Amino acid sequence: MKRRTFLLAGLGTGGALFLGWALLPPRQRLVGGTRPDTGGTAVALNGWLTIAPDDTITVVVSKAEMGQGTHTALAMLLAEELECDWARVRVEYSPIDKIYGNVSALVEGLPFAPEADGTLVRGIRWMMAKTARELGVMMTGGSSSVRDCWMPMREAGASARASLIAAAAATWGVAASTCRAEQGTVISADGRRLRFGELAALAVSHRPSEITLKAAAAFTVVGTPMPRLDSAAKSNGTATYGIDVSLPNMLYAAVVMSPFGATTAPSVTAAQMTQSRAMPGVRAVVSLPGSHYGDPPALAVVAESWWQAHKAARALATATAAGASAVSTVTVLQDIRSTLRNDDGLPLRFYGGAKKVLAAATRMVDATYEAPYLAHATMEPMNATVRVSNDGAELWTGTQVPGYARAAVAHVLGLDEDNVTVHQHILGGGFGRRLDVDYIAQAAAIAKTVPNVPVQLIWSREDDMQHDFYRPATVSRLRAALDADGRVTAFVAHSAGQAPFKAYSKRVGFLLTQSGPDRTSSEGTWDQPYAFPALHTSHSETDSAIPVGSWRSVGHSHQAFFVESFIDELAAAAKQDPAAYRAALLQSHPRALRVLQLAAAKSGWGAPLEPTADGRPRARGMALHAAFGSIVAEVAEVSVARDGRIRVHRVVAAIDCGLAVNPNIIAQQIESGIIDGLSVALNGELVIEDGAPRQSNFYEYRLLRIDECPVIETHIVPSLDVPSGVGEPGLPPIAPAVANALFTLTGTRLRALPLRMPSEAAS
Repeated sequence: MKRRTFLLAGLGTGGALFLGWALLPPRQRLVGGTRPDTGGTAVALNGWLTIAPDDTITVVVSKAEMGQGTHTALAMLLAEELECDWARVRVEYSPIDKIYGNVSALVEGLPFAPEADGTLVRGIRWMMAKTARELGVMMTGGSSSVRDCWMPMREAGASARASLIAAAAATWGVAASTCRAEQGTVISADGRRLRFGELAALAVSHRPSEITLKAAAAFTVVGTPMPRLDSAAKSNGTATYGIDVSLPNMLYAAVVMSPFGATTAPSVTAAQMTQSRAMPGVRAVVSLPGSHYGDPPALAVVAESWWQAHKAARALATATAAGASAVSTVTVLQDIRSTLRNDDGLPLRFYGGAKKVLAAATRMVDATYEAPYLAHATMEPMNATVRVSNDGAELWTGTQVPGYARAAVAHVLGLDEDNVTVHQHILGGGFGRRLDVDYIAQAAAIAKTVPNVPVQLIWSREDDMQHDFYRPATVSRLRAALDADGRVTAFVAHSAGQAPFKAYSKRVGFLLTQSGPDRTSSEGTWDQPYAFPALHTSHSETDSAIPVGSWRSVGHSHQAFFVESFIDELAAAAKQDPAAYRAALLQSHPRALRVLQLAAAKSGWGAPLEPTADGRPRARGMALHAAFGSIVAEVAEVSVARDGRIRVHRVVAAIDCGLAVNPNIIAQQIESGIIDGLSVALNGELVIEDGAPRQSNFYEYRLLRIDECPVIETHIVPSLDVPSGVGEPGLPPIAPAVANALFTLTGTRLRALPLRMPSEAAS
């Protein structure tokens, strides 16, 4: 006690205040400083829902909806506790406020292994949660939406339910404990009823001092396959994406952007400029300097229609801009390979003296794997609409980071952020691309030149693919020492490549992750559930003029291919079945073992496979990977045509993602991840030559076609744990599962993506 007293006294006033703040729980997330839009007659009972007199429940959602079903899942959490009529539930985007900041993504982003625990680890997580709550960064990413809102949404629903019950009880002059909520009404013990819409205004003055959450056993909404709230609008075309925004007197903009590293806008002659300005519908041609948000120097054409703007922009023949880079993926990969050979990198997780064990081993497996750059290729290209007025600005767009989007507009226009209004829309794909705000800063710069008129900037598909923030190319060397029985005695993994999240953080000004190690570069190696006696994982960060950013599942997207292919190599070296070999490594991780066993059982692992219709043999391959709090195992059934084309016939997936909020959405997202992952595994590669991508559209950057899609089965491990990620974990295992099946089928080990069979192996 004396030592603690001495330490506290030595802290001084500032230190004592900090310690006091650290000991307090994180700030509440129920009521914010900005009220939700109540639509006139509706009443906001807290920051997460409003109730209208006609009993419409509007769930206020802070996460972007980009096809992953987040809005439906989050509404289900609130509706479960509120006890409302699901048919009366709708969703709208939240205002920008710190209560909606993503806490979970920052806490889960700490460089701790999933099973890490103890006083220090818990303390650091506690402090990060408090820091994240104070920062209030609104962000949709890291498959964190349901996990982050698991408690706020439920607490909001339970709090509103308590207020409504209290209001009804006061109206009837009875004790609140004698009343209950059911299907959008409050019911008294003697059967009297009042609708939520009748009670909402009264309920505002009945704030509960404490709330009680339902036990999982009492759930009637959560855990059921409720229909998605956005399905009808997306099916009948009434859903409004950012690109669908239409405002009175709106003008349109198209751009011609300089290549990587350029310091000036594309150079054009006076005659070209005059010709462009004289084209039909053209209102202005603007030179843009670019910004630190990542938008390069450019020329923008503003016209009465987008097609007019696009044609006039393309009429501006571009020359090489000053400072343009001659970078190519060939030279960049050479640099990455050289770094891998000559730099030990930063150790990320190590124990057991793995390198020493490896050096003394008499039996070792050594393999090097590679993955290329990838574009996001969202179906909706980048777009934003901005109107600049005398006293502020408005922004209409789809974004994963509304706060950073607002900040970008304010910065470009020299405004206070409070003078920028953001109208959020659903996204036609994000995958991490819409974490960046370069296109938004660009739209603001264009609109500044045409005040008091809304200007909609739309990138062409070619713009979108050739001015992306790409998934970085990465090379990894994996080594393992084996004993006489084929068991791993040491596992060493060292990779090299650019740091995507660090690059992103510098663009948007997020200080916490601008320096230090970028865990996203190598996630998927040091955080896996396999138990090795000795482990050493490290990563070397490289630099390049090629811009990089977060791509769906980030480091897991390539590290899973490296690690899971290598695990199969170890099983082959030990002459053991790949499923049994993995099971032996998962004995201390029963959760992962259950996922593995479920996938094996449902896929018929070990049973013979019938050949294809044209007589080609088929084989199965397996992979298991942990990412974003979830564990997924996938088994792929594969054949190879005589011309070397790889065909995936069936994929069986098993997932443990904690409590399954909506099983249908989980299955949809696993299917989505597998299809996206197969596009990458079989075709995905962004080639850069002379500072520019070779690919410009989908005919060159090929996605999986509908006739190539396999039958996909998803099996969910029952769980009552807090929900974990779903949008991204299904992608990482599919590439190694296919590669492992190809090895079983042909005896050829493919160690580079995309997977391409050599002609002699295919025959």
